[in-house]
Amino acid sequence: MGSVGIIEAVRDSLVAHSDVKMLFGDPITSQGKTIIPVAKVAYGFGVGAGNARGQENAGGGGGGGVHALPLGVVEITPERTRFIPISDRKKLAGAALAGVVLGRFFLRRFSFF
Repeated sequence: MGSVGIIEAVRDSLVAHSDVKMLFGDPITSQGKTIIPVAKVAYGFGVGAGNARGQENAGGGGGGGVHALPLGVVEITPERTRFIPISDRKKLAGAALAGVVLGRFFLRRFSFF
């Protein structure tokens, strides 16, 4: 199988195994609420093939992976539907900025150079 055939086989496998359940989990219902987990999914892969000039032996290889990151949940109640993120990115960005500012302050204050 050539490199084009390998790429097509990998693509066909990804398409066959991709569905909405990769992004949205099974709904969970309790106490009048329905919760649906939400994730971000990314695929990556690469393949290569070749042979040396004048030789019949061919070589090839490939690899790939899937990365899933939980984002939050969709909460459905009789009154409303809303998305609840797992983490507050504004707080995370603020904490990172505060760390950089404090790090620079202490580096300058206690630097012996």
